[in-house]
Amino acid sequence: MNVESIMTRKVVTVELDDTLETIREVFDNVKLHHLLVVGNQGLLGVISDRDLLKALSPFVGALDEHPRDLAILNKKAHQIMSREPVAVDKETSVEEAANLLLSENVSCLPVTSPEGDVEGILTWKDIFKAYLTSKT
Repeated sequence: MNVESIMTRKVVTVELDDTLETIREVFDNVKLHHLLVVGNQGLLGVISDRDLLKALSPFVGALDEHPRDLAILNKKAHQIMSREPVAVDKETSVEEAANLLLSENVSCLPVTSPEGDVEGILTWKDIFKAYLTSKT
């Protein structure tokens, strides 16, 4: 079985200069845990919901919020993204992809074409779903 058969095709992307406020709004409105950062050169990075939570001040939206807390929302995607993401192509075997998730200690693998275009994303949840589906 290859990655193409189980990858998620619904991918949400952001650009290098999108603000953390924009990224926070995207995460609030979609049920995804990863955003891919793209530019003219194709895939540039990955931002997880955990990356965003680590970057934000816990006081944003709180009664004791300060201007410096809000200023964090003006940071850019490129300031918090994971650079040089580990990616696979759609012909990669699921077994190889699972090994990459473990060995690289990442929670997603962007799926890219030979030209570098984003075609999908593979997460450990996709692998679990495929495994459980094959058992029924």
